Amino acid sequence: MPCVLYTFFERQPNLEILMANKYKGKKRGPAKFVMIPNRMVDTPAWRDLKPVPRALYLEIKRRYNGHNNGRVILSYREAAERLNASYNSVGGWFKQLESHGFIVCMQKPYLGPSGVGQTAHWRLTECACDDYKATHNYLSWKPDKK
Repeated sequence: MPCVLYTFFERQPNLEILMANKYKGKKRGPAKFVMIPNRMVDTPAWRDLKPVPRALYLEIKRRYNGHNNGRVILSYREAAERLNASYNSVGGWFKQLESHGFIVCMQKPYLGPSGVGQTAHWRLTECACDDYKATHNYLSWKPDKK
């Protein structure tokens, strides 16, 4: 029977590979967050909003990835699930955000040719859209006089 001798290095697993895989398993990149500028929060339009439309704005902004402004998709049904609210009440909150100048509907929801509904596409006025600058419509909002 031949005698096989192993050296110290042959018996040890490749520690570099194990450490690299362990590191890559935990690496997820930078944490994602939603930034709301102080300039926007200090406007009368933001202060006039109730808490739920503000939360809806945060959900819309969560969908914005830096390149899809004008094509940010959030349906009424999904917004209702995210906010833990009724489907019927979400429409008024979208209208509030539009009237206060925070969002603009770029494509209205419609029923497609195959019978499948298409959701609305939203644009955030605080961010640039394609080749256009940010419009900041909320800065020119004035409260209704009663």
